[in-house]
Amino acid sequence: METAGPAASRGGRRSSLLRIAGGVRFAGITIGPREIDVAITDGELSVLARHREPVDVRLGPEPTIARTLELLGKVRANLGLGRLTGVGVGLPAPVAFREGAPISPPALPGWHGYGVRDALAAELGCPVLVDNDANAMALGEQHAGTGRAFDDFLYVKLGTAIGCGLVLGGTLHRGATSGAGGIAHLRLDEEGPTCACGETGCLEAYSSDEALVREALAAVDAGRSAALAAGLAETGALTVADVGRAAVVGDAAAQALVREAARRLGRVLVGLVNFVNPGIVIIGGAPVGLGPTMLAEIRSVVYRRSPPLATGSLPIVLSDLGDTAGVVGAARLVSDGVYAAP
Repeated sequence: METAGPAASRGGRRSSLLRIAGGVRFAGITIGPREIDVAITDGELSVLARHREPVDVRLGPEPTIARTLELLGKVRANLGLGRLTGVGVGLPAPVAFREGAPISPPALPGWHGYGVRDALAAELGCPVLVDNDANAMALGEQHAGTGRAFDDFLYVKLGTAIGCGLVLGGTLHRGATSGAGGIAHLRLDEEGPTCACGETGCLEAYSSDEALVREALAAVDAGRSAALAAGLAETGALTVADVGRAAVVGDAAAQALVREAARRLGRVLVGLVNFVNPGIVIIGGAPVGLGPTMLAEIRSVVYRRSPPLATGSLPIVLSDLGDTAGVVGAARLVSDGVYAAP
């Protein structure tokens, strides 16, 4: 902090106004199953520079962290930036927040217990905080998105790994062991498809990007989707983006599997809404083109199956931050830690 000048006099000794020092620079980083996203922000968390590139986290934590440091170094060099004030990191995994390490992460094979925080701090020489990416995104929403207007909200993150960040009473709620919001592996059906965690019938096995692709391939095999079959024939593989394109052009099979994935998620949100009673539910990470369809189905399930007291004035909306929520929230994570330090 630095002095911005004297405050208006109200009698007695005049106080001073404070502002965030101009040289404060934070890094917000998200490491996803397929991509590293690095951003540098100023002290007020405005993004000054950003770089993303593909990554294969299955190679393990050491090469992934090494590549993350390389990318961060490039972004810093482009800005002519020296030492960072702090670094925040979001991971697609349960994270022991005090230790800064992922715990039994299905989306990060080989990363269990790896000290991401300590590895980065040793190289960078500044404070580093690590959390799961849904929590980071919730902080991003609280700082710069729709969540700013609410003390109590749920941020639901879709994608390869599903998660939920809970902001209660204006504070991110992690729970006793940092496990709050872990909705991905809530079991919906014991006889359901096998999940990456090894169990069956988890929410993530029904509503993740991989689940949508699995069901899309099944639709092609059954001859139910000409659009998806054409996409598969053209490239030899299907992605969640292909599912989105097919749904947007009106392919009935693609639309049906998207609605079913959203209905499954809606069933989980019914329980959360009834238990937490949030002021708003924010959905982020929906595949391109699928957000409105998924949102409509989620709303239908939650509003139909929840009592009026919980949903009478409950907005359920898509995030307006898009893919910036993670890096802004990761920067917010460490800025909160730095500014709160004695």
